[in-house]
Amino acid sequence: MSVLSFIRRGAAVLAASLALGGAALAQTGPLVSTEWLEKNLSDPKVRIVEVSVEPGIYERGHIPGAQNIAWHTDLVETVSRNIAGPEKFQALARKLGVDKDVTVVLYGDNNNWFAAWGAWVFDIYGLRDNVKLLDGGRKKWELEKRPVATNPVPVKASSFTVGEPNNALRARLTDVVASVEKKSDARILDIRSPDEFSGKIIAPAGFQELALRAGHIPGSVNVPWARAVNQADGTLKSPEELKKLYAEVGIDGSKPVITSCRIGERSSHTWFILSRVLGYQAANYDGSWTEYGNVVGLPISNPAGTVWGGK
Repeated sequence: MSVLSFIRRGAAVLAASLALGGAALAQTGPLVSTEWLEKNLSDPKVRIVEVSVEPGIYERGHIPGAQNIAWHTDLVETVSRNIAGPEKFQALARKLGVDKDVTVVLYGDNNNWFAAWGAWVFDIYGLRDNVKLLDGGRKKWELEKRPVATNPVPVKASSFTVGEPNNALRARLTDVVASVEKKSDARILDIRSPDEFSGKIIAPAGFQELALRAGHIPGSVNVPWARAVNQADGTLKSPEELKKLYAEVGIDGSKPVITSCRIGERSSHTWFILSRVLGYQAANYDGSWTEYGNVVGLPISNPAGTVWGGK
């Protein structure tokens, strides 16, 4: 290759890279820091999306330029218990100005529980490498007293076209039963609290129970989701710490993993860690305990001896 050809090729690569946005080039991992995001608030190729659970929290103050998603209406089908269908998701993505050449930063309250759920749904519909989580979410942004806004900023709609859903990222009841019956080598990782896992309680305090029985899926192992988070600021622990944490219960990436919790939100947080941060093969079971624990005829494990929620 001549020097002139080399220069021309380099210029073409640079031009194509610039078309993707400088921010997208600068941040290739699955997480972005609060420092990075504040520096890139005005980048037209960065789209910030809040996915929180507390009502009204977005309206009281959000990261400047952030769009808002209500997980229980925007990311699900409200009549059937299902994630948003292709048409609904495509309409949402377009409304948010999201596309494959835009860096999408998701964040939320509860240390990014539902922001991770959003990342999971985005990934199912073909938005993966350009979708990031804000490390620490709202908690870290607010702790550092970074700027907030109260007025939504309109964005230009995109022309995003949804592709075939990647169903490998979603575990169904049949996948879980196959693991229980040892017809599959997938490991089930339950990320609920120890009391939920043992069957001492069915749901955390203040939450609807939604299941008749207490306990866990036979053969599953337990690593509460919060153990993966630095409690001071909500950021994730280092990859080395995370690998060690999950390896303690035999989750090391050598076998597929199914993450499970109560309704699939906390487990999506662990799914994000396993899949996006550690690169393990993982699927989120959004049916989780509210499905498995209510199915007639399926075995459960209940070390606390409270099968029906009370002795």
